[in-house]
Amino acid sequence: MTMKLLQFGCGNMGGAMLEGWLKGGFAAESFTIVDPYLKAAPEGVRLLEAAPAGEAAFDVVLLGFKPQQLPDAAAMVQPFVGAQTLLLSILAGVDLATLRAAFPAAKAIVRVMPNLAAALGKSPIALFGDADGTAQALTDRLMAPLGQAEWLASEDQMDLVTALAGSGPAFVYRFIDALAEGATALGLPREQADRLALSMVEGAAMLAAASEHSPGELARRVASPGGVTQVGIDILDAERRLALLMEGTLRGARDRSAEMTEQARMRG
Repeated sequence: MTMKLLQFGCGNMGGAMLEGWLKGGFAAESFTIVDPYLKAAPEGVRLLEAAPAGEAAFDVVLLGFKPQQLPDAAAMVQPFVGAQTLLLSILAGVDLATLRAAFPAAKAIVRVMPNLAAALGKSPIALFGDADGTAQALTDRLMAPLGQAEWLASEDQMDLVTALAGSGPAFVYRFIDALAEGATALGLPREQADRLALSMVEGAAMLAAASEHSPGELARRVASPGGVTQVGIDILDAERRLALLMEGTLRGARDRSAEMTEQARMRG
């Protein structure tokens, strides 16, 4: 695929996407990165401290800086967003209306919510935008090397998906850490508990991804009535404690995302 992609900001998330694209076969020469703080870019990728002067609009422009920087950065980005440009935004909490007001000339604008597993091609990716069929097809091609893309029916769902798919890895890491901490409290050396917990979760996730059964059904099949696993599941399920904990965790993260959306509207 031949294209010109201009990326403003290449922090953790932007860097993960760039890594995923390069691993997925996109030519390094297709990418221009504008980031005054990035010390080096992958071989073949053009890295600039400031926006390139005198260049025409790009096919794709990715906004990868901090959401609160949008009001100041918009004037710098606008000259590169033309009538044929697909604008991708990974700015958490910045809604489509705010983006369209800042970049009225864009052909299409798509909000993208991935996570750091994009570098491995394993990220869930939530998409929402005002893209037509051509722009949607281009977005799908861009997302394919990064993971599993899902177009949302409503922008209101973006805050919840941000909590689930964007923040979710941190919750899983804490779960792995808690498993190891529990095993350590019961007698295993901490380093050994860490290795076992991490290996177990990695294998379980791979099996779940490859299985025809849902995770809930897999848990049922693993547990024998009255057996070791069932005792542990009964503790997790008592009074729906695990389900309620996850619901509360996602609610808190979703509500914070919604607060950030409102703050972005006010700044805009």
